[in-house]
Amino acid sequence: MAFSLTSDAFTDGESIPARFTCDGDDVSPALKWQDAPEGTQSFALVMDDPDAPGGTYTHWVIYNIRPQAGGLPEGVEKGERPANGESGMQGQNDFGDTGYGGPCPPGGNPHHYNFRLYALDGVLKLQPGASKDDLLNTMEGRILGETILTGTYKRR
Repeated sequence: MAFSLTSDAFTDGESIPARFTCDGDDVSPALKWQDAPEGTQSFALVMDDPDAPGGTYTHWVIYNIRPQAGGLPEGVEKGERPANGESGMQGQNDFGDTGYGGPCPPGGNPHHYNFRLYALDGVLKLQPGASKDDLLNTMEGRILGETILTGTYKRR
């Protein structure tokens, strides 16, 4: 089996329910993964919108998720070290907040939201509040596997 990422809230390529956006409760969807590569010591997840008018917009950065985790629950608490975040630390999103910031695109065409999960060969030496760029730079050469789940959202 291949390393994979799924959600009970939406299927790959389908619309993300409003509950998980700025038009709803703005909580993170539950995510599940399976078949991580052998030797995985932690996970990191980045959610971003490549369709944003000013370039790719980061919605969520969470890293150092414990290797035994098989997913994240719905509604991971906002903050640097969420109690329900599987020991993960959260970084800054492009809203200027720590933790999840749901889809909130301008009107027009639907935007795509990529939830990209990385299996890593160790725990990263990053403090809470890191940026996506800090995370990507620190992960360089340490990625054992990568999987992606994409959802879409269009404001009504």
